[in-house]
Amino acid sequence: MIALSDYQPLTPEEYLALEQTSEIKHEYIDGEIYAMAGGTGNHNLISSNLLILLKNGLRAAGCRTYISDMKVNVGDRRRFFYPDLVVTCDQRDEPQLSYIQFPTVIVEVLSPSTESFDRGRKFEFYREIPSLQEYLLINVDQYLVECFRRQKADIWLLQTYKGLEAIAHIEALNLDAPLQEIYGDVPLE
Repeated sequence: MIALSDYQPLTPEEYLALEQTSEIKHEYIDGEIYAMAGGTGNHNLISSNLLILLKNGLRAAGCRTYISDMKVNVGDRRRFFYPDLVVTCDQRDEPQLSYIQFPTVIVEVLSPSTESFDRGRKFEFYREIPSLQEYLLINVDQYLVECFRRQKADIWLLQTYKGLEAIAHIEALNLDAPLQEIYGDVPLE
């Protein structure tokens, strides 16, 4: 990721104001903004499939699922990211706000241009969120879901689900996510 050189460091308030009028989305890290790249058709299909699966599975649970236009705040407004999907079960995350502060589950659909950041530094930032219980990485080149699950003492355990016959279990939501549904209509070789 490369910071946009035309901008001086922004305060969180300036960033949030910019995002209200900007035609492109930016992520925000400690005063610097980073333009977001667009995704592929497969990326969009996977995100849509997951949204439907999560919304249908969580109807009675009191949780809300948001797709890529909702920001997640990390580090007391020092960082804002746009995950592909975010689920919050905390009523303090009011729908009229432009960002989530208490996510339960965050999902990133991997793109070649952002995969290393999603796996590395972004995940490092996400781990600072006390409410976050699971972080899912969805591969777009193969039928593979990686679920990082918070354990006691802030230890994160990785569980992988591979192949169309696999069923990813999202423990924090008590929800099963069959890879056949996640990857429905997604042509992979």
